[in-house]
Amino acid sequence: MVLAEKRLPFELRVEKVWERQPDYLELNPASTVPTLVEDNGLVIPDSRVICEYLEEAYPDTGLLSRAMPERVETRRLVSWFDEKFFQEVARNLLWEKTMKQALKLGAPDANALRAGYANLKQHLLYIGWLAENRRWLAGANLSIADFAAAAHLSSLDFLGDVDWSVSAPAKEWYARIKSRPAFRAVLADRVNGMTPPPHYADLDF
Repeated sequence: MVLAEKRLPFELRVEKVWERQPDYLELNPASTVPTLVEDNGLVIPDSRVICEYLEEAYPDTGLLSRAMPERVETRRLVSWFDEKFFQEVARNLLWEKTMKQALKLGAPDANALRAGYANLKQHLLYIGWLAENRRWLAGANLSIADFAAAAHLSSLDFLGDVDWSVSAPAKEWYARIKSRPAFRAVLADRVNGMTPPPHYADLDF
């Protein structure tokens, strides 16, 4: 989404990190995704590192405010969604409902699912509070914090797990970012054997 927002051409490749392919381990010894490989051979791992790099290397479309307080808030929220939201929500829902099954590790843990749904409600309320009090999540400007939050939510929304009635401001914020051209490829993406709910790609959901 950040690459698309900055109008930078790129090619996506699927990497099954659990297979720990030697070629990929040479690029990223942690065997995590994403990893960005530039045309000049420069390798940049981790979504946050990639986004910071893109801000420095391609500053024309800025997604990190020049105002220091907003820069700090953007980084705080990126950390919030990539760590706290992931641990409390995505790990309990996405892992249990998709990856666990794909790796044949048994049925979803009911306790983890309950915790994930309960935590998701609280996070939606927090996102709603941010959206109600600011133009964008981190402040006056669209930032990588908005894309970090939207990336996590789009995955859950694909599963039909997001109850948007919990927070009207959160839904309105997501509708705005979902309507951006950079989001089109995300909404068009599909997973074999899975069908998203009808509202998933609807910009006026």
